[in-house]
Amino acid sequence: MARVPCTHCHLEFDESVMLTEEENGKPLYFCCKGCQGVYHLLKEEGLDTFYDKLGHQTLEPADKSRDKKEDLDRFDLEGFHKKYVRTTPEGFNEIHLIIEGIHCSACVWLNEKVLHQTPGVIEATINYSNNKAKVVWDPEQIRLSQIIETIRNIGYNAYPYDPALQEERAVKVRNDYYSRILVGVFATMNIMWIAIAQYAGYFSGMERGHKNILNIAEFILATPTLFYSGWIFFRGAWYGLKNRFINMDLLVAAGATLAYLYSIYAMITLKGEVYFDSVTMIITFVLVGKYLEVLSKRQAVDTLDKIIGSMPTEATVVRDGEKALVSIENVEPGDLIELKPGEKVALDGILRQGSALFDESPLTGESEPILKEAGDEILSGTVCLDSVVRYEATKRADESLLHQITELLSDAVTKKPRIEQLANVVSGYFSVIILSIALLTFTGWLWYSGSFERALIVAISVIVIACPCALGLATPMATLVGISRAAKRGILFKEAAQLETVAKSDLLAVDKTGTVTEGRPSVVNFRTEEGFDPALLLALVSGSNHPVSQGVARWLRDRHPDLRPPELEHFKEIQAQGVTAEYRGHKLAGGNVALMDALAIPVNVESSETLFLFAIDGKIVALIELRDRLKEGAYEALAAIKTLGVKVVMLTGDHEAAARRIALEAGIDEAYARLLPQDKADIIDRFHKEGHIVVMAGDGINDALALARSDIAVAMGSGADIAIEVSDIVLLEDRPQHLADAFLIGRRTFRSVKQNLGFSVLYNSVAVPLAVLGYVNPLVAALSMSLSSLFVVGNSMRIKLGEKSSEE
Repeated sequence: MARVPCTHCHLEFDESVMLTEEENGKPLYFCCKGCQGVYHLLKEEGLDTFYDKLGHQTLEPADKSRDKKEDLDRFDLEGFHKKYVRTTPEGFNEIHLIIEGIHCSACVWLNEKVLHQTPGVIEATINYSNNKAKVVWDPEQIRLSQIIETIRNIGYNAYPYDPALQEERAVKVRNDYYSRILVGVFATMNIMWIAIAQYAGYFSGMERGHKNILNIAEFILATPTLFYSGWIFFRGAWYGLKNRFINMDLLVAAGATLAYLYSIYAMITLKGEVYFDSVTMIITFVLVGKYLEVLSKRQAVDTLDKIIGSMPTEATVVRDGEKALVSIENVEPGDLIELKPGEKVALDGILRQGSALFDESPLTGESEPILKEAGDEILSGTVCLDSVVRYEATKRADESLLHQITELLSDAVTKKPRIEQLANVVSGYFSVIILSIALLTFTGWLWYSGSFERALIVAISVIVIACPCALGLATPMATLVGISRAAKRGILFKEAAQLETVAKSDLLAVDKTGTVTEGRPSVVNFRTEEGFDPALLLALVSGSNHPVSQGVARWLRDRHPDLRPPELEHFKEIQAQGVTAEYRGHKLAGGNVALMDALAIPVNVESSETLFLFAIDGKIVALIELRDRLKEGAYEALAAIKTLGVKVVMLTGDHEAAARRIALEAGIDEAYARLLPQDKADIIDRFHKEGHIVVMAGDGINDALALARSDIAVAMGSGADIAIEVSDIVLLEDRPQHLADAFLIGRRTFRSVKQNLGFSVLYNSVAVPLAVLGYVNPLVAALSMSLSSLFVVGNSMRIKLGEKSSEE
């Protein structure tokens, strides 16, 4: 019986055992149902160009590579979904997966294409640097188990991203590298002694028999180094070739294998010199370099995984006097939770019983513990230090601050900066160019010297010394370090790409109240007229969250502790102006001069402070002056930002006199006052037309529109939810210094990226021509290539060292 190849994997079997079908009059043969299923999947999704990329290479049959399907059902279990799956505001499901088997950008392309074209999958984004995928799907159209099965059917595997397990997997990877390095180092150390004897005999003379023995000894040492220690490179090269993509692994594997094969030829034919020592050193040097990259990368993501992996999974809920450990996913707002010393707050809430010191450093970086008493808000992620307390949950687990932080950090590393996208495109062509140069070099040296050995060794040096990995590492390594350092200081970048935008920005627009100032205006003058009723005013201002209204309310409660505000009707808050209401037919209004003008209530007063006017039935019965103090460190922070060449302007709805006073205290040269939310947005648009890259910092609802219009929106952590929602950067602690730190980290990171890219270009521009000219041997080439990658990693890690220093 004739043997025929499988239409999918190209492995040949007897025709009698093949599954057969016909398509457009053409017979199709499949060795198993797995290959048959993958073929039709790719065909249905319009991805049959995969076979053009595959060419005549063979694949491992799908049923043999992924024959364990019995665990698919667990992906649809309710407990699994509660732990790993979240529901988006649009009603879709979202999960972060680690995809095994990704070795090159072609693997990313295939997985993303298949998932994007799978009915029900809304979004699929894969980060090539850590194989982490974000998948969003419609549960009405497809189950998670079907998505996992689709990934397995194309030859990969997927499991949920779990920070608690990432360290275990990282240790396994490090141990694998370590054992391979031990073999390589042992062989290299021993082969060097043999090589010294070889070189000594080369100059002083050596009997052929002795030389043959030494050659065989080198062969014995080089073989396990190449095929065991170097298996990582062969595996990466194979997956790259399988998807028609040439990567760095292919360069290393090709260079070492060519030297190995030529050395075997020289050893058998007794012609020329062997280069087994070069083989072991190429593999060992590059492998050590890759191992150090793994360690450095792990160190860079430690901060992210530490934060992401710090989420409590259970809480002690008190119901009807009984305590029970309950999964945080099952805790509802209103439940009473008991917290013991040393325990982490699982959900946002309000302290109801007891008082305790809380450590907020995991969120804000602030080392000083804060005393919380009954009625105070406590945030998820903070740690109770010294007492047993009980608090009422106010949010569900997926709405609490710690969960939002973990989501932001998880998403941040999946979005690639524009400069990284460009570098990836360049590095994609780099290896092809290097192989072409190596081939031309071999041809040129063979013609020039007439020596096959000399031509081959020079070509191998060209292949090995070129370093596409330095180019590929330049951006992701720096941005990873930048994001992790920012997170440790309580600065959350929602996307890595925003580091680049912040670094390029040249204008900062800041809101006044709550951003530059404390946001807690205090009453400095309170004048009343006939008809004033403090109870009505307290009722009016208590319905508003605006800092000015809250300042008036605090003053009234301090002066009238027994005051009982009545219930008002038709309460309405007018953005950037004030509030109105009715009480038993009387019209109440409280706010600034703009509100009084809008209501046609005459005002004849001027003040350099913030004014709050209270009117009853069109008559002003109280005039209140408030002053908001500058936040501690605001002047220094804005001065540091201005030294970077960034212009700072202030946008506020307050009147001009107060705006000028605060601007003068903060060192801001340009201030815009009496602005409505749309006015702030219009000014942002005007800055854009002038060619500025604008960063906007604010914390109120009235800032949301301007934040959305800016290139980068910065929200203070205590700001309104909508301001945080539209922002690109969240400052967990309301410290102006953190705003300056965001600029400094962005500048340092982008500067590091440019330095890395510049170095990698300079290195390859110098190293490759030297190798082409024959000035570099394979040993030096391997060492140089490893050191170039380590330079990029080390330079990226320098971002940590400068986090407390000022920008140069």
